[in-house]
Amino acid sequence: MMGQRMRDGLLLQQALASGHTAITAEVTPPRGGDPARTLEAARALRGWVHAINVTDGSRAVMRMSSLAVCKLLWDEGLEPVWQLACRDRNRIALQADLLGAHALGLRNVLCLTGDPVRAGDQPDARAVNELESVRLLQMVRELNQGRDPVKGDLPDGGTALFAGAAADPQSPSWSGLRSRVRRKQAAGARFLQTQMVSDAEALRRFVGEIAAPLDLPVLAGVFLLKSAKNALFINRVVPGANIPQGLIDRLAVAADPAAEGVAIAAEQVACYAQIAQGIHLMAIKAEDRIPLILERAGLRAELPDPAPAQAVLSSVG
Repeated sequence: MMGQRMRDGLLLQQALASGHTAITAEVTPPRGGDPARTLEAARALRGWVHAINVTDGSRAVMRMSSLAVCKLLWDEGLEPVWQLACRDRNRIALQADLLGAHALGLRNVLCLTGDPVRAGDQPDARAVNELESVRLLQMVRELNQGRDPVKGDLPDGGTALFAGAAADPQSPSWSGLRSRVRRKQAAGARFLQTQMVSDAEALRRFVGEIAAPLDLPVLAGVFLLKSAKNALFINRVVPGANIPQGLIDRLAVAADPAAEGVAIAAEQVACYAQIAQGIHLMAIKAEDRIPLILERAGLRAELPDPAPAQAVLSSVG
């Protein structure tokens, strides 16, 4: 049954629609042509998470195509969440990739604007940025409704893509955050995945005051920190990161910083699962520790009750 739901591409959607704690984790495509390590990391997550996110040019550095890695995961019987960034594609390329992903059987897509080129290791590259995340969400909605952007209707009917969006509960502009999330919901977002969260009260306020009134389930981002040096690096290079000094100090004095990082992540997972409907785990180059984090937090992907695929699609999209 689990395998069939995965083949239907509905496991994450069912978890969200049924009110279960949804669990996703992130893998990074390789900086090269061999996907073996990425696939190995993803396989270790089988049974622990509902779906596996694949980043798309995160931090504006060269990586293998997110779409290609998602298809490889799909072929392994693992449900992917395809991250799609606007930075590198015009609308024609985005339309092509969305239709292609649907043809390949992929359904979950996280619509992103994309990190700025200047944040990466090829700052002289030319960004496209014709669209941003809200307009990308609108594009997905129109394709799902069977609309051809030029010729009226798609000849073979609408797509069945399940679109999500990103949000930062610790944004310094609360009014701006509220406005942006409302626009994403109106454009067709069906769930929110947050940036890494280090302030539980900020998450609680975000869910209660912004996401819940819009009926948007939230997957709270938890980032595995490996050391104090790693935390300082994340604060310096990751847009929007704000790891508090208290956590950095805790890692600095730990006898085993890697183990302390796992403990911190497990504490956050257990806490955030009581606030948000789901958890999104990020453990760059340490994905093998994600099952340990979830085990210590007392969480594992729970399968929703069986439901006809069409009924679930109708309830969420």
